[in-house]
Amino acid sequence: MRAEDAARAALDRAIGGGVTDAVVTVSRVRETMVRFSDNQVTVVNELDLEQGSVFVTIGARKAAVDIPDLRARSIRAAVDAALSLARSASEGDARVPLPSGPFDYDPLLLDQGKVDGLDAVDLAHVAISSALEEGASRVAGSMTVRDADTILLTSGGVDARVRKPFLEMSVRAFAATDASGHGLSVSGSPAVLDPAGAGARAGRLASLSMEPIHVDAGEYDVVLDTMAFADVASQLGRMASAFMVDAGMSFLGDKLGQQVASDMVTIMDDPTLVGTPGSTPCDMEGLPSRRNVIVDDGVLHTLLHNSTTAARHGTESTANAGLVAPHPFNLVIGNGDQDMDSLLSQVDRGIYITNDWYLRYQNYATGDFSAIPRDAMFLVEDGAITCPVKEMRMSDNILGMLQRVEGLTREREWVRWWEVDTPTLTPAALVRGLHMSRSTM
Repeated sequence: MRAEDAARAALDRAIGGGVTDAVVTVSRVRETMVRFSDNQVTVVNELDLEQGSVFVTIGARKAAVDIPDLRARSIRAAVDAALSLARSASEGDARVPLPSGPFDYDPLLLDQGKVDGLDAVDLAHVAISSALEEGASRVAGSMTVRDADTILLTSGGVDARVRKPFLEMSVRAFAATDASGHGLSVSGSPAVLDPAGAGARAGRLASLSMEPIHVDAGEYDVVLDTMAFADVASQLGRMASAFMVDAGMSFLGDKLGQQVASDMVTIMDDPTLVGTPGSTPCDMEGLPSRRNVIVDDGVLHTLLHNSTTAARHGTESTANAGLVAPHPFNLVIGNGDQDMDSLLSQVDRGIYITNDWYLRYQNYATGDFSAIPRDAMFLVEDGAITCPVKEMRMSDNILGMLQRVEGLTREREWVRWWEVDTPTLTPAALVRGLHMSRSTM
């Protein structure tokens, strides 16, 4: 069945089944995923998927079911399953109607083009070669090239047809067992993908981090490069979800209008930026996307809402649905006026962290967390990098860290990988007095 016919059939069946509201998505995704290790391409996966989802409400009862393919019987089965689940579900919040469309969307966001003429295997080889040229002995990683065509229909009259490409190169390079570096290139446009740059960064960091030493645990002034700062700062976007606040799982729960970060820190969600990794014309309820300033000069300016959380908070949706949980699409962190050398020059004795893994909370409500800088990390003395260090852990508090930001670079880059699942445009940052403990990972 054609995607358009499948989406309409699912919506009509849901409406005919007596739903109060319904949202149907149908997507065709064409993706090439290349994995490489030991300097060789090892896996090439080609996917061409047609799938979808149906979300229904019956009064205050809700249910969602995936549509595994676009055969008529699969659509009927998925919609009927959603109706059955909704009828038997517990009642939640009082019903809030879906936004009433149709809406006008930015045509440049509706059709952001497609990936043409890119060979994911060739791109992987470019990254491998660049890393080896910079001194790495072993290179691993992945390259994803994806085109997605999505149809969104709702019982509120929304009809959106979206075409969007996505590209992600992630490279880890090794110069020794305990000497590694990580590089990324993430894009919503083939024109700005830089696999050579990602490989070169990974290889250069790996070659510089040979023979790392141990340093004592304690408080250090720290320069967080873009991958590490994206992980920390993007937590403000994640925890600004009103769903997380209402669930008691956010350290921003009672902070609206308060200073939550240094006045240098501004964070917005901006899915209206055409050609960027998380751009979109609308949210999952069909509201046209918009820029929302989450933190403005360090002050928490807004939470992120869908229609249900907005009604609960007595405000309007910020066009960030998630049908259950609102979320950011495309985070943008304001830049500063310095370069990396300038940030480092302000550190008498501290640490330069290039990335971090496994950010985990000890307490969501307070923001206490830990994370492990797993790749290249360096001791900084008298404003200069002196030697690589190893086996350290960031053990601090998200709000405390962000309140101690004292410098940001003017240059920014997009970060997205398995530790940062919301695309984030970020500078590097100087953070004073970060608590570092010892780690054996």
